[in-house]
Amino acid sequence: MVKAYFVNHTHWDREWYFTTQDAQVLSDQLFTQVLDELEDHPEANFTLDGQMSIVDEYVEIHPEAKDRIHRLVNRKQLLIGPWYTQTDAMVPSAESLLRNLIIGIIDARENYGEPMMLGYLPDTFGFNANLPMILNQVGIHDFLSWRGTNFKRQTNSVYFKWKAIGGKAVFAANFPLGYYTGQIDLESKRNLQDFVKNRLDKGIEFEALNGNNDEVLVPSGIDQMNIIHDVSKTIEKVNELSQNDVEISTYPQFMNKLRSKKLPEYQGELRYPTYSRVHRTITSVRSRNKRSNFELEQAITRRLEPLMVIAKYADIPISNGIVVKLWKLLFELQPHDTLGGSVTDNVAVDMEHRIKQANEIADGVENYIKKRIAQRLNLSDHDVIVFNTDPYEFNGRKTVEVVSQSGQVKFPAENKAVIVGKEEVKSRPHIMQLTPNGYEFKDEPGYFKLKVSLEVKMAGLGYQVLHFEDGDQAVDEFQSISGKSIGNHRVQLAFEDGAFYLSTKYKTFNDVISIYDQANDGDTYDFSPLRGDEEKQLDWNGTIKKEVADGIERLILTGTWQLPFDLEDRVDNEAPKTVDVSYQLILTIAVTSDVISAKLTIDNQALSHRLRLRLKTGITTKAAHAQIQGGFRQTENEAIDDNWNDEFVEKPVNIYIFDRAVGLHDKQDGLYFFGTGQKEYEKVDDSLYITLMATTGQLGKSDLLWRPGRASGDTTSVGHIMMPTPLAQETGINEFSFGLYAPSNAELAENKLTKVISDWYAPSVSYQMQKYNLFVNRLDNKLWDIEFSPKLTKIEQTESWLNIKQNVEVSALYPAYTIKNNLVLRLSNPTAEVVDVSYLKDAGFTVVNGLEEIIEQDYQIAPYDMLTLIKQI
Repeated sequence: MVKAYFVNHTHWDREWYFTTQDAQVLSDQLFTQVLDELEDHPEANFTLDGQMSIVDEYVEIHPEAKDRIHRLVNRKQLLIGPWYTQTDAMVPSAESLLRNLIIGIIDARENYGEPMMLGYLPDTFGFNANLPMILNQVGIHDFLSWRGTNFKRQTNSVYFKWKAIGGKAVFAANFPLGYYTGQIDLESKRNLQDFVKNRLDKGIEFEALNGNNDEVLVPSGIDQMNIIHDVSKTIEKVNELSQNDVEISTYPQFMNKLRSKKLPEYQGELRYPTYSRVHRTITSVRSRNKRSNFELEQAITRRLEPLMVIAKYADIPISNGIVVKLWKLLFELQPHDTLGGSVTDNVAVDMEHRIKQANEIADGVENYIKKRIAQRLNLSDHDVIVFNTDPYEFNGRKTVEVVSQSGQVKFPAENKAVIVGKEEVKSRPHIMQLTPNGYEFKDEPGYFKLKVSLEVKMAGLGYQVLHFEDGDQAVDEFQSISGKSIGNHRVQLAFEDGAFYLSTKYKTFNDVISIYDQANDGDTYDFSPLRGDEEKQLDWNGTIKKEVADGIERLILTGTWQLPFDLEDRVDNEAPKTVDVSYQLILTIAVTSDVISAKLTIDNQALSHRLRLRLKTGITTKAAHAQIQGGFRQTENEAIDDNWNDEFVEKPVNIYIFDRAVGLHDKQDGLYFFGTGQKEYEKVDDSLYITLMATTGQLGKSDLLWRPGRASGDTTSVGHIMMPTPLAQETGINEFSFGLYAPSNAELAENKLTKVISDWYAPSVSYQMQKYNLFVNRLDNKLWDIEFSPKLTKIEQTESWLNIKQNVEVSALYPAYTIKNNLVLRLSNPTAEVVDVSYLKDAGFTVVNGLEEIIEQDYQIAPYDMLTLIKQI
């Protein structure tokens, strides 16, 4: 007889084929019934899906329920948190995953009581290999999930210790038959004997056999399912019928029992589609949203939050609350269905609106901070303030935006100014202007909006003011010259006979970047090949020109591909319809840069296809070297048997996930791709194929080559319908920015790679006080001049408040959430060596966990680990 611990729960997708608003309508009655049932049955408990957002949304419409929730949480009848939303675990950055926990836990503690302190992700489509380390940052040492396991290839047990790439571990409990293993709905209650015999006992037996377990976990619940009424009586009846001993429990109670057991260990990601689908190619669906997600992550962590710390030092008040709201909008974009893209177009419209709202908050807060600092410095319209939002030295190029009556501006010679963008705005007659004499009408002069690239050297976390003059001769701008190659002292890129060649002094990479196209017979869950079609290389068939300026060179390739219009045109050999897909590829290198920056713009007019960029390295190696959340990981392709569907429910294709960078290297040379929201790669021989986009017009399809059987989702269930998704075709302009980096010898070390990666993503943040166009920065029009108190800390035209060694990566820098007038500095060690940062103790930093609780630590960052510190501002 096996002891089975029965946990009643609901799984609550915030959106899927229904919207968040639909889910909120459902929660209105369902959550109220849960509270009523728990109050009437104090022996019962209920798990509310591990995410705080749905609790907040319920309390928004039922504010009177807040005290009831608090009482039930304190009595451990209602279990909530710790996540803010049920996150995807492959695409978001390490900081996004960690902040989702931090904000979720703080939200619970401030409003409702102590949350479940375990990593509960019952339906997420696979898990990155460093998630245990991220969970450890907030003191979580337990993990529960459904998907991604294989008891032959990973461990022989549903219960195991899951180790991150650096060794940090969690106790892991898997429910391989789903979070609905013990689901008792009304139909099951009516036919309880059949349910126990054919479902419950079989599920218990399966979990017992896989690991020889005498105690197992049985989750009972499904999507948007209500609490089981009078559950204790139901379990009594179950025990009369079952061959096992079933007991009402909770997830924390079961995990406490698991800690005393000797468990097998596993290290690596959880993405095997053995007992359930993990949708290994979902990371290229609705690619625009994934790029927007990446841009928002970068905007918050690399721009906005460091600016908030600068504002604190400069005595400019700014609230954490508005940025927490921004984070929550981002978290609402990151659940597994939402960020994956397996949603209806109706939900996709909501996502686009959230992205818009989030960007408006980020831009607005940044606008406020920059203008207030400029006002305090009393800057003129010929001054530009340039920020370094990293807490370490910067030496390179920043791009500033300048509005000037003249198209010819002059910066100091040491800045080696280059105009990289120019827009002329013509004068406007009879424009109203408020003066001390009232409103007057004047002619508004014309002006130029300029983007200027400047060489600057700056200390950490601060700014400097640069003055420019109206020039009497043209500032250096890009000039077209003959030639098809660009480069600097360390790297050259040439275009010859329709192919690109990249050379360092050690190696030449032939045909280094190319684009491949293939039909996509899949849906918003998975790419799948079309029977009779094959992937084809597209010719670089356009015209190329070379442009140069002082210290910068670029190649611009413009052309058009002819592609089949839709799936039927891929296999119609008689009269296939084709469409023109225009493209432009801009490749740029600066004298001071180690990385070739690229921007590929594609006007997509074809339907249901996949575009991939091939990075051909000529390097023979078994493994790809991928930067993932908080570290690096070597991935090797696995053999795929012809009869793979005997073991797997979808083809276990060798398509893997990276965070920002992936490459191939041997002992002497390497070649890396730096992405901006591209997340999916496949190693084929000496090349990496990076998926740019995989478009589709259907939410669910059945009988795919790579996913036989039923359609994913509910589209082929009884009473459901197939759902077209024309927005997922992503027609129109799509922009893909990326970088190419070719390190050699010592540059291949992970700490060296990390520095180059971090530097390439460093943002350009600047501000100019001008009145030609008050909508360049959208809030300038309403940020009136104010009188500053003479008691404020004096600030100078050049300031630096924090300088650390760049021997680790900065994961985050922001004002503390729980400790007034303190900053949080989170450092990430993405290498296999311990890093000592004890010098920060002398600089006034104290070690805390992610929740800002002081912990004992010797200022050492373990391999592929993080360290959080606080310091008074």
